[in-house]
Amino acid sequence: MAPIDLDTARRLDRDDPLRSFRDRFHIPPGPDGRDSVYLCGNSLGLQPRGTRQAMLDELDDWARLGVEGHFDGRHPWYSYHEQVAEAAAHVVGATPEEVVMMNGLTTNLHLLMVSFYRPTADRFRIVTEAGAFPSDRYAVASQARFHGYDPDDAIVELAPRDGETALRTDDIVAWLDEHGADVALVMLGGVNYYTGQAFDLRAITEAGHRAGAVVGFDLAHAAGNLLLNLHDDGPDFAAWCSYKYLNSGPGSVAGAFVHERHAFAPDLPRFAGWWGNDPKTRFTMPETFVPQRGAAGWQLSNAPVFTTAPFRVSGAMFVEATMPALRAKSERLTGALLDLVDALPEGSVEVITPRDVAQRGCQLSLHVHGDAKRLQAMLQSEGFVADFRPPSVVRVAPVPMYNTFEDVWRLADLLRRVVTGAPTGADA
Repeated sequence: MAPIDLDTARRLDRDDPLRSFRDRFHIPPGPDGRDSVYLCGNSLGLQPRGTRQAMLDELDDWARLGVEGHFDGRHPWYSYHEQVAEAAAHVVGATPEEVVMMNGLTTNLHLLMVSFYRPTADRFRIVTEAGAFPSDRYAVASQARFHGYDPDDAIVELAPRDGETALRTDDIVAWLDEHGADVALVMLGGVNYYTGQAFDLRAITEAGHRAGAVVGFDLAHAAGNLLLNLHDDGPDFAAWCSYKYLNSGPGSVAGAFVHERHAFAPDLPRFAGWWGNDPKTRFTMPETFVPQRGAAGWQLSNAPVFTTAPFRVSGAMFVEATMPALRAKSERLTGALLDLVDALPEGSVEVITPRDVAQRGCQLSLHVHGDAKRLQAMLQSEGFVADFRPPSVVRVAPVPMYNTFEDVWRLADLLRRVVTGAPTGADA
């Protein structure tokens, strides 16, 4: 499509039904004191204006009520994880029973793999994607090692074809159909952090199950970004953080999904803690652990209130905006940026994220033919917040909750001026 101009970008922003959400976020200032163009929500989302009060409310209830805040607070701590289950379920396309907000992302992955990675002598391999985020690679390798296997033998990393940057779904499916007999677990990221490729979760799940394997996903870059349907797509488990697209702040609570077919599986091995126990007997302190139904049965401890409170605010915003509406805007917003980048001089910037809208979310990964680190520094000096990944990629993620069409136009205009040698900054 023909790239948008500035007037069109501003018209699209005026007509945007989600435009009011931007005003509900703190936008960090740029070097000139004006709002920056923040394109790093794939790394850390912005702070909703309501977050500070939500945190103060919990501090005030603690000061005012002490231990009684567990039941008499404005948002009782005893049931805190239950109060955010509906929002979490909306974000990932699940039922409230299938989700729980707890711990951190990699902690949740390990807790879930305790249950769902059950290797045997004949079926022990873990399939993941080459170039997965390091934490995922460390987690699966350590799980294999914990069970007595050499990670170099147990871990299978599927890579794109030579000369390609994205891993084809057909290749994943074909590999599992041919080699899946010894695979115990398929665990990929929902969106690859480096390339921005979004994977077909349903096709991968079906292929993994057809091979007799368990299937799980790390949704760190997918939750709040893609229109997920975990219940219908059917993976066995998934986990995600809430500090990226979900705008809950650094180190805030993570999420876990366990499909309803495992909702009550007391014989399924797991690491147990008292908050995962059946609530009807929790305070009778029974000696035998009886897990409660659903994902909440994987909890170890009571809800971390001060890291969950931000998600209570941001999660409610996702329910209000709705994931279908956010995804629709995301497709238009990132599509507009893709058209603008395509109009740059040939050979200057290459998009390595798949062009098929079904295979990408908010993020475009730009391979810079030149000094990418210098380009990143120039973006920063002009008030753009993006992310440099060595050796040559700048990641930009226009987030539909708070980014605008004018933001993406301004980014492309600066890229054009940089690659053509036109004046920038004070020289413009």
